Amino acid sequence: MDTYLVTVLNGLAMGSLLFAVALGLSLVFGMMDVLNLAHGAIYLVGAYVAVALPGDGASPAMFVAAVLGAAVAGAVLGGALAGMTRATPHHLDQALLTLGVALVVAESLTVVFGSDVHSPAAPAPLDGGVRILGETYPVYRLLVIAFGAVLAVAVYHLVERSRLGAVIRATVADRAMVSALGVNTGRVLVGVFAAGAALAAAGGVLAGPILGAQPGLDEKVLLLALVVVVVGGLGSVRGALLGAVLIGQVQALGVALLPEYASFLLFAAMAVVLLVRPAGLLPTPTAVRA
Repeated sequence: MDTYLVTVLNGLAMGSLLFAVALGLSLVFGMMDVLNLAHGAIYLVGAYVAVALPGDGASPAMFVAAVLGAAVAGAVLGGALAGMTRATPHHLDQALLTLGVALVVAESLTVVFGSDVHSPAAPAPLDGGVRILGETYPVYRLLVIAFGAVLAVAVYHLVERSRLGAVIRATVADRAMVSALGVNTGRVLVGVFAAGAALAAAGGVLAGPILGAQPGLDEKVLLLALVVVVVGGLGSVRGALLGAVLIGQVQALGVALLPEYASFLLFAAMAVVLLVRPAGLLPTPTAVRA
């Protein structure tokens, strides 16, 4: 029972990280209809920011500064990608463009940091563990779980309950009408794109002490994020959260119980969900109509 509890907690920690990364991808693709294959590379930027922190374990203040700095860098990259994809309305063109950006970013990071596997440490005061039902569990992973919960509540209220969220949802539903009302829909697109990229980069820093940083990790994270988006439903904050928790649990349980079949179980879970609900578990009404 103790072992299963640790596995479930690991799944929640993984789900929190996947939620931070997949949420931006879901909003940009599901709500703004832009396919961004550079999302994993932006995550990798954040992961290497964690690698660049000095010492075996940075102070909490320095770590928070790294998260904020990575978020700013991600927002800048996201804003630039938004500007580039505005001139390429077709999904195939967007995929090729953002894939090219992803390759350039990933290769640049390899040149700077090398091809070794890096394992940055958690902030020094959070590098210990606490006893839970007789098992020692890392404090840092518990804080990652708490971060995912706070992020879910904050983004849900922003998108579903605020005036800004109403503008975003209205832009998705009828961009021409919103533009006729005097709203700069181009800025809305850039803002959503930048916010999603900022979350991916910040998630990379937070995931550094858990997943590390290495070439090719961007592709794995992008694939997991796409699975979360497909399972949860495009453009849905609640769907991204539910999909991230589900995939995080499947991933953790698969690695713990059947490591040789972990990848198979992941895609099997996605296939089952799509057979039952082709639009995902909690898609937006726009995605359902599409």
